[in-house]
Amino acid sequence: MRLFSVILLITFFVNSLTYGQQPESEISSMQEQLKFLASDSLKGRFPGTPEDAVAASFILEKFLDAGLKPLDDNGMQYFSVVTSVEATSNNKVQWEDAVAEFQKDFSLYAFSSNASIEAEVVFAGYGLILDLDSLQWNDYKSVDATGKWVLVLEGDPEPENNDSPFIPFANVRSKALHARDQGALGLLVVGGSRNDAKDEITPLLFERSVISSGIPVIDLKRSWVNAHMLPEGWTTDSLETLANDGVITLKEMGNEVFNATTELERQEVRTQNIVAYLPGSDPELKQEFVVLGAHYDHLGMGGQGSGSRTPDTVAPHYGADDNGSGVVGLIAMAQRMAELEEKPARSLVFAAFGAEELGLLGSRYLAKNTPFEAEDMHAMVNFDMIGRLNEQKSIAVGGTGTAVESEDLLNELKQNTVLGLSYSPEGFGASDHASFYAEDIPVFFISTGAHSDYHTPADTWDKINYEGMELVLDFSEDLLLNLLNRPERLSFQEAGPKERTSGRRGFKVTLGIMPDFTSESTDGLGVGGVTKGGPADRAGMLKGDKIIGINGMPVQNIYDYMNRLKQLKAGERANVDVNRNGEELVLIVEL
Repeated sequence: MRLFSVILLITFFVNSLTYGQQPESEISSMQEQLKFLASDSLKGRFPGTPEDAVAASFILEKFLDAGLKPLDDNGMQYFSVVTSVEATSNNKVQWEDAVAEFQKDFSLYAFSSNASIEAEVVFAGYGLILDLDSLQWNDYKSVDATGKWVLVLEGDPEPENNDSPFIPFANVRSKALHARDQGALGLLVVGGSRNDAKDEITPLLFERSVISSGIPVIDLKRSWVNAHMLPEGWTTDSLETLANDGVITLKEMGNEVFNATTELERQEVRTQNIVAYLPGSDPELKQEFVVLGAHYDHLGMGGQGSGSRTPDTVAPHYGADDNGSGVVGLIAMAQRMAELEEKPARSLVFAAFGAEELGLLGSRYLAKNTPFEAEDMHAMVNFDMIGRLNEQKSIAVGGTGTAVESEDLLNELKQNTVLGLSYSPEGFGASDHASFYAEDIPVFFISTGAHSDYHTPADTWDKINYEGMELVLDFSEDLLLNLLNRPERLSFQEAGPKERTSGRRGFKVTLGIMPDFTSESTDGLGVGGVTKGGPADRAGMLKGDKIIGINGMPVQNIYDYMNRLKQLKAGERANVDVNRNGEELVLIVEL
């Protein structure tokens, strides 16, 4: 490892010598910088890796070369993140004389806690407890789970019903909560044929925010349970048949004990934000700050659970547009601002965020641990994917409702650019500006939109529209100068929710599509890409489809889509109307 780090540092210094030379233009400078950030040697800039540290040092050097002053720990703001969850060799499951094999006969859920437990097993149907006006259901009403393992069925009693009221409550984490509330020591999950036709155990996939359920949660293969655990004459399918009708005749499973050890290791690493600033020139206003940010991390080598849209491909996910483009735009803006003869009134902070792809962790850390007084933060501008300007020269500007003055300001600036601006008022969204909006800071999110190379190894430096990036930077410079020099501060106002309820990108669920954010269409939302293996992909949605309705309610544009999405819940089945080459289709999407 030490030799590998030395080689990386040598690579970095050689590249620094090359890129430290004066380029012929801003475009060639951005291109050379992006060649390095999106190179094979940096392997996708995954947080906590040696390549992550090299990228951070490179960015800091460029900030200092531009004349910025470092903040925090000489320009680095360090924080820790969990980047993976791995099972140790200590995991075991035994019932009587039958020993199960990990990853063949059983697996763990990523939210399982670590424990070694020997206890009796009771069966509790689907493990559901519902007390609704329209539905009363309690699988524990005649079951004493105290001090025992609870065996429950995967899914719900109505797997064929797309409108089943059970759907929002049938996820395993909810079942673990019920089991814990009933005094159970651990939860065992097995799928009957109706809910788990292929008899597959769940893969141990890292969740971006791993919070333990408080009890061990084990997924058992149906074939192993049938062969070893159930009394003679019983099968998982027979249990499922009875449980579907709310009948639980098998409660106790004999006097034998289920012996299991569950042990997961959560890998914690250190990564960093890179933070520097340009002091303001006004004696009073220089105490106020505008933040210009862009995340520099990406998906590393990809793989299952990484967020890659090609999870079966283990290769560098270069992240040239996402978000190497934002980072080199950040560096170019630092150079522009530092070279102004008349320096701005307010101070301008440049922040390259780490661990955005793991859940906006770097920006959230900076927003809550500012190296200046938080109340002195005037506004935040975020670059994320600014490198693929389309032929229509349209960009998306998010957060336009987070200040009373924002849209008037943008409409005024629009007169001086060839860019078309598509507004989205909400402050919470798919990138780091959301962390600042959560702290009552007006935000502006600037992006040229998603594309088919997003979160794949095909997002490379040679596909960037560098001339288009200059147009985006020209507009952004005008915006920044207005924010830095205006006499009065912007007036913050709420525009949408202040935090994610669940899921990574601000909604309870995601369809797994890339919307065409820049489209000004009023007859539906264009689908710019479909995430392989995601809900929309499984339902048969295709790139080029146009979403025109969700659950019978019309979708005319991106704003309609986002509002409909917020009404959906994880585990539901949504009916999505699409227009495909003039033909209207209804797709049933499992969320």
